[in-house]
Amino acid sequence: MASREKSKAEKRGMVVEGVWRAALRHLPMSPRKVRVVADCIRGLVVADAMDCLAAVRRSPARPLRSLLHSAVANAENRADVDVDALRVAGIVVHGGRIRRRIRPRAQGRATRIRKRTSHVEVVLTKIQES
Repeated sequence: MASREKSKAEKRGMVVEGVWRAALRHLPMSPRKVRVVADCIRGLVVADAMDCLAAVRRSPARPLRSLLHSAVANAENRADVDVDALRVAGIVVHGGRIRRRIRPRAQGRATRIRKRTSHVEVVLTKIQES
């Protein structure tokens, strides 16, 4: 990471020692649906979280698995951390931009369809050895 990019990331709070993040923005799924799957992996070890996402048969599981894989790659590239020593410290799902569409209805009326999007952020930390 270039020094200018690193200083920008530090200002935004994205670079903290021992914490690695990855973000997925504008995921074309409702945040409510994504939170159901995200709650399953919160606090798990990365290997268990990957297994859980592979077993879950809901549509947000695939993009969340890809996001978790990206966060693990960030940890490996930036700090050369062992993958088995990582856990999902937090996963946050926020609502993104809502695309509004029109649906024709009876008697010349129209209703709005709100196509929701999600912003997801995963935070990984090292497992504390006691």
